[in-house]
Amino acid sequence: NLSLIYGRKKESGPVEVQMCQSILPMHANHQGELGAGQLLKWMDTTACLAGEWDCAVVDADMGWSSGVGQVINIKARVNRAFNTSMEVGIYVTVQDVLSGVTKRVCVAFSTFVAKPTGTHKVSLKPLDIQGSVGEMLEYSLASERRRLRLYNEQAFKNLMKDYNNLQDKCLCSRKPVAPVVSTELTRVESIELVLPPHANHHGNTFGGQIMAWMENVATVAASRLCGCYPSLGAVDMFRFRGPSSVGDRLVFKAMVNNAFQTSVEVGVRVEAYNCEEWNEGTPRHINSASMIYYIPGRDTEKQTFPEVTYTTLVSYLHVQQHKNSHYILYCITVYLGYNNVAALTVLAGKRGWEASNINDKVGVYVHEEADKLSLKVEMKVKTTACYAFSLLADLRLRPQWDQNYLSCEEVEKADEEETIYHIKCTTVNGSKSRDFVVLLSKRQPCKNGDPYVIALRSVTVATVPPEENSIRSEVKCAGFLVHEIGYSTCKVSYYNQVTSGVLPYVEGNIAGWSKSMEETAMSCITFLEQDLLTTQF
Repeated sequence: NLSLIYGRKKESGPVEVQMCQSILPMHANHQGELGAGQLLKWMDTTACLAGEWDCAVVDADMGWSSGVGQVINIKARVNRAFNTSMEVGIYVTVQDVLSGVTKRVCVAFSTFVAKPTGTHKVSLKPLDIQGSVGEMLEYSLASERRRLRLYNEQAFKNLMKDYNNLQDKCLCSRKPVAPVVSTELTRVESIELVLPPHANHHGNTFGGQIMAWMENVATVAASRLCGCYPSLGAVDMFRFRGPSSVGDRLVFKAMVNNAFQTSVEVGVRVEAYNCEEWNEGTPRHINSASMIYYIPGRDTEKQTFPEVTYTTLVSYLHVQQHKNSHYILYCITVYLGYNNVAALTVLAGKRGWEASNINDKVGVYVHEEADKLSLKVEMKVKTTACYAFSLLADLRLRPQWDQNYLSCEEVEKADEEETIYHIKCTTVNGSKSRDFVVLLSKRQPCKNGDPYVIALRSVTVATVPPEENSIRSEVKCAGFLVHEIGYSTCKVSYYNQVTSGVLPYVEGNIAGWSKSMEETAMSCITFLEQDLLTTQF
């Protein structure tokens, strides 16, 4: 069993822990491929070591196709430490020994909390990230992933509230429209006894071991629906709610939640009993997860799953929640918002910006990469960062300072941070006017030093169809980053990845015969500073 684990301390930033593991027959399933449960155990071990190394944590618990003869390389490092939790990024690659070809097979982000001393939670020290662009990017996106995780937890709580409200209603009389498979037929239960090899030095069960057992029952549940051996594609909402110890009996319950043509979602619940709880029949709910499976087909095409019908309240509510149009819109908007902020963060983190024009208050920069052209405008504004953020985040105010905006109307407000707008712009060079439908995602700083973020990208909504008298255009990636410089001074940076729809408005600046971007920037500065003076009196 050729295995190597080591930590590498870089000049700055967190420790990177690596595991190099040779895949032996004992690690493989009946098809000769690395078992997903075994991979989850290795990932958990590497991530735990990364968390302990960087944040002085004594103990922490975590809230593809590769075969025999290949080598798995797992890297883990702490991306960001919050107040009482931290995110660990895990990156898995596989190397073929004969050809030497390496490919990435898995990426995961785990949330750890330090083991509390008594009743008080352990506060973590912030990390000093001064490494590569990739590390800085993961540091910035960690807060977005934390927001998505908290949203998923809230959605689950809302689902259980609906379950409690509908317990007295009979749903068994609902009949499917077409012959389908009942989710009840996929129900699987398994019991495992926690022995010393399954636990750490504190006597608590390894998180990776629990995940491996959960993957086993989930795979059986999915196979009962499709009648063959499915492959694990993704793991979502892997929630560790409490510990279990040596001697506990763990009951694993799995059932298909829903099928979506080429994939199926399996829900898994883990309950723990000690001897007294086992006799009294009072379990502890310690883990939950949703796992996505697919059926590998020929030529990388995924096969379809049979349709399912629900026979229990939880299954019914799960299906109804996916069918609810507002819920679907909200889910789509939340994940689009994550991609929106991520794209702007990536654009802002690029190196090699070349100065085009700089003065005391405004600086214009250009970045060229292959066939991509991006622009950056930096503005020094005498106002607070919070106030500048509040004005720039309301896109309906932009026609007051941007001469290219004719009007801007709010179309849909998914939540306080995600809003869809319809923008109508002026005509350029005698052509038709252009309009844009964009999603605005705004984020406040997680801690001191982080910028305020306002990200923009085009979206398509049925309520705003294209108009005959205008050209529907695209914003691929744009937005503002607002950094606080002092009490009443901030730096506003505007970014835009130029598209064919945006090019007519900036081509004069790029060619050098127009100063429209500098003029618009000065107008923005005046708007932000004058508006603050007006409100103070």
